[in-house]
Amino acid sequence: MATETKLRQLADKGCPVYYFYSSERYLVRQAVARASKLLAEGEDEETTVLDGATPEIEQLIMAAGTISFFGTRRVVLLPEVDPAAYSDKDLDELCATLASLENAVVVLGSVFELERNKLKLGKRAQKLVAQCTKVGFAEELAKPKPYELKVMMMDRAKAQDTTLSEGTAAALLERCGEDPFLLENEVDKLCALSGYQTVTTAMVAEMGTVSLEADVFEMTRMITAKNATGACKKLQALLRLQQEPAAIIGSYVDLYRVKLGAAKRKNYNTVFKDFGYKGSDYRLKRSAETASHYTLPQLEACMQILLELDKSLKSQPVSAQTLLETALCRLAMAGGRR
Repeated sequence: MATETKLRQLADKGCPVYYFYSSERYLVRQAVARASKLLAEGEDEETTVLDGATPEIEQLIMAAGTISFFGTRRVVLLPEVDPAAYSDKDLDELCATLASLENAVVVLGSVFELERNKLKLGKRAQKLVAQCTKVGFAEELAKPKPYELKVMMMDRAKAQDTTLSEGTAAALLERCGEDPFLLENEVDKLCALSGYQTVTTAMVAEMGTVSLEADVFEMTRMITAKNATGACKKLQALLRLQQEPAAIIGSYVDLYRVKLGAAKRKNYNTVFKDFGYKGSDYRLKRSAETASHYTLPQLEACMQILLELDKSLKSQPVSAQTLLETALCRLAMAGGRR
């Protein structure tokens, strides 16, 4: 994402168009809001917002052509524009308007779907990107990587005069997942809990928002280390939260898939694409690390245990907790470190 310095440089040069697009809606909203705030800095005028996928071209022309009372260029936002929703004629008119701005700066945002881990840009989207690049600035916003999220959390804590180490940030990332909004809220909560002193991993473990995926991974690691007692305790906590056993089975399916991929010299990124996973590949990266402690026959034995568990859960009158605890103990015996 463009830095504030970069955006200021563009603004100082009189850049008339800023276009931000991504598969992640929160990134687009964040970038559009940041750019519009910087462009309207020190001005008393309100920013004109044209919502929706296809703001009317006439509205844009009117907003862009109105002369500011303060002698400054008006800021016009199109935060959720969808180029594919316009006709060819209207998109041509939109591009022509962006090329002839005099009294306004236009900030646009778009969200596109991913296809095989790349943005799916149709012809109209490509045309709008090309036009914005030609007359102003266009940027594809990539989803933050885990190390970028850790830096973000550490900086947010620092802004509140609170210490949050890289190790603690990693623990928070593992527990809560990769949603930046959730992570920001968690950092704010933990900073307050620490009395704005130092956030510790113990605080994260005690007060961090429970992530089913993180807890299942933790339980899987305990099984891998043949810590059946710890795994059963974690299972009981998940059951109290009314989490579905399917999450445990799904975790082992991930392990099996990446192990099969490794046997064919395919890394977890290829497995992620071939099986059509959504979101980040971080989940499979962690699965690949855990799967390295298993042989393929061990994982096949684990999958058989889970198949039997699934059948038992659907057919036997025994409590789900008893069946699950028994399965976890069998998994610890069947798998584990070599």
